Amino acid sequence: MSDEKREAILLVGGRGTRLAPLTDAIAKPMLPVGGVPFIAHQIAQAQAAGINKIVLATSYLAQTFTDYFGDGSDFGVDLIYAVEESALGTGGAIRNAAEFLSGTPDSSIVIFNGDVLSGHDLPGQIAAHQSSNADVTLYLTKVKDARAYGCVPCDQSGRVLDFLEKMENPTTDLINAGCYIFKRSIIDQIPANKVVSVERETFPNLLKSGANIRGFIDNSYWLDVGTPQALLTASRDLAIGKISSPAVVNKINDCVISPSARIDSTAKISGGSTIGDAVTVEAGVEIIGSIISDGAQISANSQIKSSILGRAVVVGDSAQIIGSVVADGEKIAEMSILRQEISLF
Repeated sequence: MSDEKREAILLVGGRGTRLAPLTDAIAKPMLPVGGVPFIAHQIAQAQAAGINKIVLATSYLAQTFTDYFGDGSDFGVDLIYAVEESALGTGGAIRNAAEFLSGTPDSSIVIFNGDVLSGHDLPGQIAAHQSSNADVTLYLTKVKDARAYGCVPCDQSGRVLDFLEKMENPTTDLINAGCYIFKRSIIDQIPANKVVSVERETFPNLLKSGANIRGFIDNSYWLDVGTPQALLTASRDLAIGKISSPAVVNKINDCVISPSARIDSTAKISGGSTIGDAVTVEAGVEIIGSIISDGAQISANSQIKSSILGRAVVVGDSAQIIGSVVADGEKIAEMSILRQEISLF
């Protein structure tokens, strides 16, 4: 990609209601996954593919992004914030963010959905887009059961034939995996300041108009991180190395542990757990396959398994927290047993 084409838009304006109460005070893409905010992995993936300017399309709790990432210089990219006063949908958000792009009409603009963790070949997708002179190239992946997703059938050459809504008997196992490359001129055709769904309106309308829409099929790691179960799975998979990310640091065995965490030598941490900044873990504690957010205090002899603890949570002595989500600032009394049975799958 030439310099003027190294631009991307990251869609991070969603409310994340399925992740409440964790998202009551922090935007979903800023939740910790593998020891860092989730979108740090997407920013790192973009930067590794040669992208040096990213427009964050924000809406809900927009300030949380700015506070952490600033101008992006510490992350090797220029970050610009396009704040929506009211949610505009995926297409509207792309169009709004495009006001901050600087490329030509033929520039290749990468669009990331802010809730997808993938190991797909982004440079390969960019190259395929440019070599086919596509108007849009969608990253597609195969799933075992496509009933929960919109399907995207393609012909032998990779040209997209249709965009199908969720159905009981899908005609293909290829689904939209949430990373697109647009020709800049196509983005400019999306109506400005209007709620538009790129999946339900923009893409089908482009097909009807004869646009060259291509599918880039890649069956690498892919996960829609929209539920507590998926958040835990993503964090665990990053910690154990099932998927790699340049944003993961401070790995110790199969866990990610902040250097500022204070952990008693008798505590046991395993199963792809992540331990955030300034966390205190006292004697005899066992933490398995969990996310412990910044500032949490875990008192002696407690057990935490397959759970997500929000920021500054305090866990009393000998408490058990299994398969549960605990909101920021909550206090769990000593000897408590908390079970909500979050499944990791």
